[in-house]
Amino acid sequence: TGGDTEPEIRRQFSTKEYYGITVKSTKDLQSNACVAPATPLPAFIRQALGKVHSEVISKYYGCGLVVPECLEGCRILDLGSGSGRDCYMLSQLVGEKGHVTGIDMTQEQLEIARKYLDHHMQEFGYKAPNVSFVHGYIEALAEAGLQNNSFDIIISNCVVNLSPDKKRVLAEAYNILKEGGELYFSDVYSSERLTSEIKNHKVLWGECIGGALWWQDLVQLAEEVGFSRPRLVTASIITVDNKELQDILGDFKFISATYRLFKVAKGSSKPCRVIYNGGIRGVENCFPFDCQYTFKTEEVVEVDGDLAKILSSSRFAEDFTFEPSGQGQCGVKAKVSNKDEKDLWLHHLHHFKSNMITFSKLNT
Repeated sequence: TGGDTEPEIRRQFSTKEYYGITVKSTKDLQSNACVAPATPLPAFIRQALGKVHSEVISKYYGCGLVVPECLEGCRILDLGSGSGRDCYMLSQLVGEKGHVTGIDMTQEQLEIARKYLDHHMQEFGYKAPNVSFVHGYIEALAEAGLQNNSFDIIISNCVVNLSPDKKRVLAEAYNILKEGGELYFSDVYSSERLTSEIKNHKVLWGECIGGALWWQDLVQLAEEVGFSRPRLVTASIITVDNKELQDILGDFKFISATYRLFKVAKGSSKPCRVIYNGGIRGVENCFPFDCQYTFKTEEVVEVDGDLAKILSSSRFAEDFTFEPSGQGQCGVKAKVSNKDEKDLWLHHLHHFKSNMITFSKLNT
């Protein structure tokens, strides 16, 4: 990660140019890496998106939709907020007592976001704005005026891969999160480390593919800056509908994946049993925390030490009951997850690759 300053400046300028000048709408994109997939959304999120101005939505180029759970009253930072679609959607979910900040390096995008601030606050019925937008780089959050230990959640939508210094992005995010805070983000990952040809290709970089991390490097970088081990939430295959670009990519495979990283105290924790008490909006009866653990209301689940620390130290603490491992309610046997993260990532890659082959056959 990192490198000498001049190439970084050139690359950042190239990205700003790509999203400020070259790409005017989602139809200008040449892959599905930065286009939201057509997946069902909970009704309350659809309703929140329905209140976002049409121009803000049309000028938003994010990859997927990043909406973590339990947001009421939280302070959220959106890295690479673009035209502000997610900020205005989240504004409704955190409520008037919460706050959403968006940071972006592209003035053209920020102008659209700020243009509709009063419109959205009036639409939401808020007396005072609970959204603000900051111009700056995701590698320099402190320099942009964001304070350490000041956010509950940081989200990011297909933006970290656009940075030439991903470790610095993670370190800055770690610093401004409160203890127990979470970085919940969707991004693009590769099946192996990319070649220089792919990394230096202007269009592939702008399409969120040229800057993709090998997924195992994410795990290493996150732990180096202090985060808990990344927990994979969802993954989906990325296709490139452009023969010239696909020829350059060769056998490399790419996945759009959502991970959650937490800022919790260091040191080992013992596995324990947890019971989800229910009640979190949108996941009242069943809470799919990540690809390993889904918590059903009142079900006793045996969790690993890392997850036990995360749940007990974060905003989710009040939503769970904790018991020492080996003890249960009236002898109830705990449910145990035996899934391995590496196997799960490879399973997603194989699963979605197989689906793409099936879809191709159906369309021929």
